[in-house]
Amino acid sequence: MEKGNKIIQNLSDRYIKGTAEKAIIEDVSIFLCHLTFAVSKVNNFQSKIYLNTRVLKHIYDKRSAEEYDFIVCNLRRIIRYTDCIYKNKDPKRGDYVFTKRIGDNNYFCSLEICEDGFNVVTAFRLRKNNYLKSYEAFWSWRDGASSS
Repeated sequence: MEKGNKIIQNLSDRYIKGTAEKAIIEDVSIFLCHLTFAVSKVNNFQSKIYLNTRVLKHIYDKRSAEEYDFIVCNLRRIIRYTDCIYKNKDPKRGDYVFTKRIGDNNYFCSLEICEDGFNVVTAFRLRKNNYLKSYEAFWSWRDGASSS
């Protein structure tokens, strides 16, 4: 398991796993990873990504155990090696959406701009093929450039 994934797993094991739905948890924030150079050049993004326990708890409460475990093991990969970046829609929380195809599924991660990078807002598996249809594409790994 990659170091970044181990950090998320440890955070999950220590603060999230086994908690009751909507239980109050300790608010702990960690540095997760840096964006790749190519992605950080998009719109001059700050490259640091942070994750906190409130976000993990939200995912834990809303998603199946299988999906939660997969996200914990792959969140760093979804963000760091994203396939596409979209501008998030108003009034949804988060400024950008990073998407990544892993196996047969697409994953969605909303990121919110903070002082020195981004905070993870939420992440989940996309179930509908047309879910992103109304989102504005901002950048694609395939194109390697901003869509705007």
